Amino acid sequence: MAGLALLARERGFEVSGSDSQVYPPMSTQLSDAGILLDQGYEAESLRDDVDMFIIGNAISRGNPQFEAILNDNRPYRSGPQWLYEEILSERWVLAVAGTHGKTTTSSMLAWILEYSGLQPGYLIGGVGRNFEHSARLGDGPFFVIEADEYDTALFDKRSKFVHYHPRTLVLNNLEFDHADIFDDLAAIQRQFHHLVRMMPENGLIIHNRDCAALDQVLAMGCWSDCLGFSQQPDKNGFTVDIDFALHDNVKAETHHLELKQTGLFNALNASAAALAARHAGVPLATSLLALQQFEGVKRRQEVIAEIDGIRVIDDFAHHPTAIDLTLRALKAVTRGKLYAVIDIRSNTMKMGVHASQFSESIACADTVLLCENDTIQWDIRAIEVPMSTIIAIKPNIDEVINHLLKNCREGDQIVIMSNGGFDNIHNKLIQALSSRH
Repeated sequence: MAGLALLARERGFEVSGSDSQVYPPMSTQLSDAGILLDQGYEAESLRDDVDMFIIGNAISRGNPQFEAILNDNRPYRSGPQWLYEEILSERWVLAVAGTHGKTTTSSMLAWILEYSGLQPGYLIGGVGRNFEHSARLGDGPFFVIEADEYDTALFDKRSKFVHYHPRTLVLNNLEFDHADIFDDLAAIQRQFHHLVRMMPENGLIIHNRDCAALDQVLAMGCWSDCLGFSQQPDKNGFTVDIDFALHDNVKAETHHLELKQTGLFNALNASAAALAARHAGVPLATSLLALQQFEGVKRRQEVIAEIDGIRVIDDFAHHPTAIDLTLRALKAVTRGKLYAVIDIRSNTMKMGVHASQFSESIACADTVLLCENDTIQWDIRAIEVPMSTIIAIKPNIDEVINHLLKNCREGDQIVIMSNGGFDNIHNKLIQALSSRH
């Protein structure tokens, strides 16, 4: 929604909004752009001169402002519908979908197009460090969008991405998630099928051949050209290996990826972005040069402080697969111990859908710190971890910080994993480490 606000402002609209519990980097973007943000949803704060209300999918019936909008018969749209009508209908849309890696891959793709002088527009659910904001209109024909499968709005339960009508589509991976709105993986696959069946015949779908769930989606029907990438040998597409090499198995060519980001999953993200950019006319060689200068995304393995040789990292991971991949990548570059501070915050995680998988996902950390939370619907004290991993459950973040102050030493890394503000633990920890001596 913050990105939509920036786009609307750039389009020439006067923009204001309402939200609760906002936190950086999105809140900072809005403030810097001069966009007025009301805290809370008091109906009395609604202005009389509004041409259109854009309703985010976090809003439900009973929200005072939305009830007032309905009662007064005032005009409203969902964010994705407004975005298509106002902006995307005129553009070549390059969309990145999947359970993991959407933000990073979208940022990589937007940066490649920018590096190539194509001045793309983009709307991404994070702030790429090569750009100032998470969204902009751009001056060229191309528009990069992070295509989320979560529902559109309380009055439109389709996935957001069905509104985007991409010509280039990246399908990174697919797992069960969002248990609060989807019953099972098949329900999510149905939404991905709806996305695929709206692709034009002259469009291109770039998909991860290692993901059986995506193979099943494409088997439901596909009317566009497809290009696969994989970690396994694939004679018809591209292969990515642990040495960050991208093999074109059709032309028998090998391209080497030089990235500042660690982990094989980032090499896969980069490969998908480069292939998508190629569909827009960017040579692979140019994409590889651009990726060398890609600085990453805020809140994705972002080093936010280094104090007395202790590195503090902010990461958005909240699904067990993302937690596992991130911890594996960080462990490989940690001289001392790796501490993972994890916020069990998403609806799916609080429901316990991934409880058994969570135990496996934290195995690469030396110590895992969790906070007690009454909204968690499963017993986090029953988590089974390998002998090499210590798990500590604290009553609040102050006790988490105290534990880190007592135990962290030079060479250690602390990664804070949350898809929310986590009670400002990032700044509190940095201040505590800075004043420890």
